Amino acid sequence: MNFLAISSILVVIAAVFLSIFIILTSKKSSIGILWAFFCITPALWGIGTCISSLLPESEYDVALFWWQFAYTGTIMAPVIFTHFIYTFLNLKKKLFLRLFYLLGCIFLFFNWYNNSRFFLGNLRFVFNQFYWVDWIKYKNPIWIIFYIGFYWLLLGYSFLLLIKAYKTITDNIRRNQIKYFILGSIFGWLGTESMFLIPFHIDIYPFFNLSLAFYTIIFAYAIIKYRLMDIKIAITRAGLFIIVYTLVLGLPFAVTIWSKPWLIDTLGSGWWGAPLGLMAALATVGPFLYIYIQRKAEDKLLKEQRQYQNTLKQASIGMTRIRNLRKLLDLITHIVTKSVKISYAAIYLYNPQTNDYELQVSRDKDRVPIPKVAFDNPLLTWIMLKREPLIYEEVKRQMEDTGDVTYKLLEENMRILTASVIIPSFLEDRFLGFFVLGDKMSGQIYSPEDLNVFQVLASQAALAIENAQFYEDTKEMQEQIAQAEKMATVGTMADGLSHQINNRFYALALITGDSINTVKSTDTSKCTPEVKEMISSLSYALERIQANVLQGGEVVKGILKYTRKGEEGFSGLTIDQILDGTLEMVQYKVKLSEIDIVRDYPKNIPQIYGNLPQLQEVFFNLIDNAYDAIVERRNLLKEEGYRGKITFTAYPWENKLRIVSEDNGLGIKADQVKKVFTPFFTTKTSTRKGTGLGLYVIRRIITDTHKGQIAFETEYQAGTKFIIDLPIAK
Repeated sequence: MNFLAISSILVVIAAVFLSIFIILTSKKSSIGILWAFFCITPALWGIGTCISSLLPESEYDVALFWWQFAYTGTIMAPVIFTHFIYTFLNLKKKLFLRLFYLLGCIFLFFNWYNNSRFFLGNLRFVFNQFYWVDWIKYKNPIWIIFYIGFYWLLLGYSFLLLIKAYKTITDNIRRNQIKYFILGSIFGWLGTESMFLIPFHIDIYPFFNLSLAFYTIIFAYAIIKYRLMDIKIAITRAGLFIIVYTLVLGLPFAVTIWSKPWLIDTLGSGWWGAPLGLMAALATVGPFLYIYIQRKAEDKLLKEQRQYQNTLKQASIGMTRIRNLRKLLDLITHIVTKSVKISYAAIYLYNPQTNDYELQVSRDKDRVPIPKVAFDNPLLTWIMLKREPLIYEEVKRQMEDTGDVTYKLLEENMRILTASVIIPSFLEDRFLGFFVLGDKMSGQIYSPEDLNVFQVLASQAALAIENAQFYEDTKEMQEQIAQAEKMATVGTMADGLSHQINNRFYALALITGDSINTVKSTDTSKCTPEVKEMISSLSYALERIQANVLQGGEVVKGILKYTRKGEEGFSGLTIDQILDGTLEMVQYKVKLSEIDIVRDYPKNIPQIYGNLPQLQEVFFNLIDNAYDAIVERRNLLKEEGYRGKITFTAYPWENKLRIVSEDNGLGIKADQVKKVFTPFFTTKTSTRKGTGLGLYVIRRIITDTHKGQIAFETEYQAGTKFIIDLPIAK
């Protein structure tokens, strides 16, 4: 078997495999389908040349048939290639393209008519191995018209279309695809052109037949894969592969052709062992040589890219030590934009309070970023499903090729975000957020290696973000615990403080009382009108002071009652008794004039068996929380005529008294429902944000102390209902 046969088999395998693969993977892509049909033409060539190259010199007629078979692909290849270029560049099908299809059919007719007497004409046995087309003998005009018209004019025109498109198109992915098409065309068509020299008796062995296999592979890669490698790398790899394996496969055949007589004279009948041993040695060394040279070449070509990739890898390792979330996010965007040299970068993180992904940091002073992305955005749904980077140009090409509405939505949302690439950040199964990256300032595309590094960075960033958030949450929780401890300390000091304050109030009461009596007993009949008016004003002021002193004493008494937990023990209590005491205290924190308190229960409702101060604390927190929810709804929804209302209802329920506290406030979001009774969790977003202990304490008082039950129902933007079951007094 000779080199032409081996290379032809490789051409057939590559072409047929790629044709089938593209048809299966690009069912909706007209470009893919067209290239799959084009792959059939080198397959026909490969089959014909392979069989004809294995025939002995005596089988002229059989060789002629298989050359006719091979030329069936040779004739149609340039026409289908031009058709493919038109389709890829979205050009209108001009009349002369149809003309070339017609000419192709005419040339096919002459190729098969009368044993190709008017087309191929004659074959010549060359290199002492196989027959090849011989144009010189008959100089058939139809063949030379075909060759010049198809393989010079038509292919030259196709190249010009590609070059023109490359200069005008701004789409980086599209430009890179065109680079691959031009590269593939150079490999394929120059290899083909070299084989057209033999018909003119320029006998250069058809080593470049192997380039047809690379030709189809390069084009298929550009069509199927949108994340293309750097074109310099593609050229380097393809060039090195051809050089190395041409040496591996071609050198033994060259030795055989040019040194066969000498080998026979030297080695005798075992002469064939020398080229066979040489082929075995080169085949062993070839892969290692190719890998070594490729690594050296790529290290040089990708020096800058490898540098920033190493920078990102090192940054991903060190970022877990940063505890300040804002500082961490600023560092990530700074490193990415500076090292990779991209035009824009932003980071969005999930906010459980709003159930959105909110912008945290961005780097581009000339761009106004989108502040948040809704949780149910199709873009985020896709990312959570696929868990891989999303590339704008890739999405855009899929949208254009398939017309799928999903890709249309993805393209629209990525365009709004001005995102060239979106890198998701997952921590196990939790989607923490995503990075938005703009175009590279160099105009280059994001390579697969870039995306791999970004994914590593995003994974490490997810861990670092989780650590920073945990640290900040812990810090906030410690502050809340400290605040709670302060409040507890104030509670334990309540007795002493109230005693001291009451002493002051008592002294003020005595002083003002004596002063009032003195003023009243004073004879003012001989005083001037001005003095009388002054004494009257002084008397009024003293009376106001006395009234406020008495009111202050009641406030202190209420505080003392509120803080003395359990001193009075358990007894029968009416709901009115609990609510009256609660409203006395809550009025100093809540503006009761802004809401309606409705008591919707009969007066003869059974009494509760409980501790008065503790139950007053329960209802104090319920009213306080309801008031905050009412204020939030008023500020957020701005509904005309809206007024807050808290309704208390009660009725016997399974040997207990069920009390329902219902408000028409903002309600609680669905994703927050499970956290309501968690200590230090709060839904309040106003400046009056609490410690997150109120509902936790309420549940402890109801369930642990009073052996009751508490539950709630809520609807966001509609209100919340707390349902409390307490034992009935016997």
